[in-house]
Amino acid sequence: MKAWLRSSGVWLWGVLMPQRPGALYDRQLVTLAFALMSVGLVIVASASIPEGISLANDPFMFVKRHGMFLVMALGIAWVVLQIPMTRWQQYNGSMLLLAIIMLVLVLVAGRSVNGSVRWLPLGPFNLQPAEFGKLALFVYLAGYLVRRQNEVRERFIGFMKPMAVLFVLAILLLLQPDLGSVVVMFVTTLGMLFLAGARLVQFIGLILVGVSAVVTLIIAEPYRMRRVTSFLDPWADPFGSGYQLTQSLMAFGRGSWFGEGLGNSIQKLEYLPEAHTDFVFAILGEELGYIGVLAVLALQFCMAAKALRLGHACLQAQRLYEGYLAIGIGIWFSFQTFVNVGAASGMMPTKGLTLPLVSYGGSSLIIMSVAVSMLIRIDFELRQASAQARVREA
Repeated sequence: MKAWLRSSGVWLWGVLMPQRPGALYDRQLVTLAFALMSVGLVIVASASIPEGISLANDPFMFVKRHGMFLVMALGIAWVVLQIPMTRWQQYNGSMLLLAIIMLVLVLVAGRSVNGSVRWLPLGPFNLQPAEFGKLALFVYLAGYLVRRQNEVRERFIGFMKPMAVLFVLAILLLLQPDLGSVVVMFVTTLGMLFLAGARLVQFIGLILVGVSAVVTLIIAEPYRMRRVTSFLDPWADPFGSGYQLTQSLMAFGRGSWFGEGLGNSIQKLEYLPEAHTDFVFAILGEELGYIGVLAVLALQFCMAAKALRLGHACLQAQRLYEGYLAIGIGIWFSFQTFVNVGAASGMMPTKGLTLPLVSYGGSSLIIMSVAVSMLIRIDFELRQASAQARVREA
């Protein structure tokens, strides 16, 4: 055990520390992304077998789709990798407008699943505009913080303008309804504004308003209230409102230290709903145990830490747009992971949010891959600029 901990510590240190000079891109970031994608493909293949048999008599139905989504995500990410960051900064307003149009369109012509209208049917593929909306908001907000940096720091109106944009997106998302995405956007926006130098008193007021709004939204909708009460005491109604959480907790309990073995989950046999999507982490815990859970959390932590560290390096190099965007992506990844894992383990109320790069879902997988591709591009341009500066100094 000591040797394992020592080797794990060395690996984490290597991931977070700079790589050798001369590398054109961050290979560790690429490795982390591929590792999470690989874990996702394997665990989705295992968790989705009973559901595939039930729906289409095909045990590999969902893993085939997930594989197709992976190929699409990698292809789109490769295209994004060729786009200079100046283009994202130049067209960030147009990207946000497109996201708003898509969110309106999904309310008009969207596909309803379990009472929620969140998907635009595009033939064999269902697009979830909320995922694109997250990325579009952070791309826009990074540009806004560069354009209005002094205004954000010195005037209240500079702080409230991006919150007004968030409010518009939040209304459209709540009409679907999708409270989880609104919370992720709210927290990430606050984090980016805080790092841009906004006044602390503004944050305190806005946090109080935000918490009050969330409480009001929970009380206003009976199904949200049931989620909160079941989260507080799922065993009070284990076959009703607390059913999903109690099944998830049983999955973690069965996993113990080293798990039941890949493919040997009992809860995925149609006991745990959404086993391959929102609650894939519970199946992972049952089959791979505490060690598997710890390994995946370490990968997610390193991904978020790399993004935040990259953002800090960009800000120090006065590459403000890239810095704010990298930090936004880092906060987004870490908080969404926290919400997904928290919901599966009973630390938070259930939310329909995926585990980044792991859960089944085409829109989430593609958008998260695009975000990682942006981080790689940001790192590449930073290395290129540093190399050119060293050449000029020489």
